[in-house]
Amino acid sequence: MKELTKAEEQVMQIVWELESASVRDVVAQFPDPKPAYTTVATVMNALEKKGFADKIPAGKSHLFVVKISKEDYSGFKAGALVTNYFNGSFSRMASFFAKDNKLSIQELEEMIEIAKRQIEKEK
Repeated sequence: MKELTKAEEQVMQIVWELESASVRDVVAQFPDPKPAYTTVATVMNALEKKGFADKIPAGKSHLFVVKISKEDYSGFKAGALVTNYFNGSFSRMASFFAKDNKLSIQELEEMIEIAKRQIEKEK
């Protein structure tokens, strides 16, 4: 799975929420001042090329339909976090978040489970 840029992730958050959306639908979800239609279209085309969405013809425009779920991407990012910043150690990650961010045991267990599932998928 490829990593999203900040702009791609911002647009993908909207597409995940809507499940399928046209460029116009996505632009409408942004707060004012809204980004240009062409800018959003460029980002959405990049999301299709990266495999995050399928582009389906719909009249004179297209609908972008979610292909990679938010949960799958979240797991991918959590796994990368553990690998890149905690040398693959779940306990180091848990200790860091427990100490610096005062997370609950349940929140730590959820993070660890997500990361474990992603690592299993990558094997």
